[in-house]
Amino acid sequence: MGRKVKRRRRRGKGGEGFGLGSAGGEEDRWSRLLPDLLGEIVRRLESSEDQWPLRKNVVACACVCKRWREITQGIVRPPRESGMITFPSSLKQPGPRDSPLQCFIRRNRKNSTFYLYLGLTQTFMDKGKFLLAARRYRHGAHTEYVISLNADNLSQGSSAYVGKLSSDFLGTKFTICDSQPPFSGAKASSSGVRGCFSSKRISPQVPSGNFEIGQVSYKFNVLKSRGPRRMACTLRRQSTGVDAEKESPSSGADPVVLRNKSPRWHEHLQCWCLNFHGRVTVASVKNFQLVAAADPASLGVPGTMKPSFQAFAISLTSFGTKLACE
Repeated sequence: MGRKVKRRRRRGKGGEGFGLGSAGGEEDRWSRLLPDLLGEIVRRLESSEDQWPLRKNVVACACVCKRWREITQGIVRPPRESGMITFPSSLKQPGPRDSPLQCFIRRNRKNSTFYLYLGLTQTFMDKGKFLLAARRYRHGAHTEYVISLNADNLSQGSSAYVGKLSSDFLGTKFTICDSQPPFSGAKASSSGVRGCFSSKRISPQVPSGNFEIGQVSYKFNVLKSRGPRRMACTLRRQSTGVDAEKESPSSGADPVVLRNKSPRWHEHLQCWCLNFHGRVTVASVKNFQLVAAADPASLGVPGTMKPSFQAFAISLTSFGTKLACE
């Protein structure tokens, strides 16, 4: 009788990704493949499956065992170079500057939940690839968004917890917190921390908590003048994994300051206009484009690239009515 091999599935949203395991060391047999052969297998798979849902097979390679994971992660290039999101850690890494990753948000008004998807086609009927979910909670006069890798488990004590967004009572100032430290020695925020943290999916080798990485503020419209909201974002450059451990508290680059691009008033249409290159179908004060407030080169960062996690958090701040701003 041969040994019985069992297959275990690791499910996220949509049940994507799986690993192989067995009683009696079947996993060791997979890990003993020659390095050159294993590397060639992963490289061919990586080059041939450049879009989701096929890229779930690349993720499956990283789930076989520790050795497969290390080789796969060494071959798969980061989003800045490849223009693709593959692993959860990709959500904390900058995307490409010349070919931005197009994502969209779906909102469930009944349970105050927001879902971030990676656009796979250019059509509005695109179902997309699920990336992140956020749920809005109210604590007195304050609002908080808990952001998770799991659409069905949005709690700070979950292993899928990746960060949160907190607002003041007016809903004009927001603080973005990451579950992972932006640099070695960073201190976690003590405000609003609930429960224990066990987030290990993004960077298992660093501690979890709530680390402030950015702020978003909306300017008061005291005179109630016509025009869009005016917002400013101050973001800390993020590092994850090994990079976070190498950095010292004093080595972090200056924060990136972004502001929403000013539209122009169209006399004929009697409205404010800003070119969104087909990504916007309905005029709204919630629409915005962010540009660097200073020369990106002087900030020590390549352009205005932001990780998907930061972009999602910034987008969440635009939802809801802001009486003091419009």
